[in-house]
Amino acid sequence: MTVNPAVFVCSICGEASTEICAYCTKDACVNHRCERCKRCSDCCECEVPLSASEVVMEAPAVPEAPEPVAATGPEAEAEAFPEAEEQPL
Repeated sequence: MTVNPAVFVCSICGEASTEICAYCTKDACVNHRCERCKRCSDCCECEVPLSASEVVMEAPAVPEAPEPVAATGPEAEAEAFPEAEEQPL
């Protein structure tokens, strides 16, 4: 038994679609789905719609600098508390 893949059509223009509106969840083709807000052109509230010449680029992840590791042991304790050096009793 062979099952044909489901074919979805854009609710705006009727072209084949593989995307859905993030707001109304209707099918939307690439031409009718905003890359900024992921909504269809009917639901999009962006002030300036994304143009075809605009390229969407993800910001690269910036790794955080590792925090310095505190030294442990008698030497580190003497450096941290110089007034607490061993004094005769």
